[in-house]
Amino acid sequence: MVEVERTLTLHHPLPDVVAYLADFSHAQEWDPGTVSCRPARAGVPVAKGAEWLNVSTFRGRRTELRYRLVRFEDQRLTFVGRNRTATSTDDLTFREENGATLLTYRARIDFHGLARLASPFLRGEFEHLGDGVARRMPQAVDSHFGSGGGSTG
Repeated sequence: MVEVERTLTLHHPLPDVVAYLADFSHAQEWDPGTVSCRPARAGVPVAKGAEWLNVSTFRGRRTELRYRLVRFEDQRLTFVGRNRTATSTDDLTFREENGATLLTYRARIDFHGLARLASPFLRGEFEHLGDGVARRMPQAVDSHFGSGGGSTG
């Protein structure tokens, strides 16, 4: 298992930020590893149980995960993605602070089978991906809502 955590300040109202991030298809805008992300079924509203098909690259390899929104609350979102080699959990908690949104982003990867043996050696690369999320997410949120001067905290 590998875990990373980043705390970001997003200069937009909390309900707007939660609504934007609840649609996991936006991951291709803020996650540097995501190549594409689309709803598993067209026309399904963003709600608990909604699913997305995510294609990512990691260490030069392409991988596909099916993500499900397992928690959809006013101040917390949790997505769980699975394929046969890994389970990925993105847990986002939100708090309003001085008119901005403070986001704590936690990503956890649990490898299955023989892939588990590699997890201790991959921490640095996942930390690098976490840094990329910390850089790109404020830019993506600002781009979606118009400038707001988003910055990491």
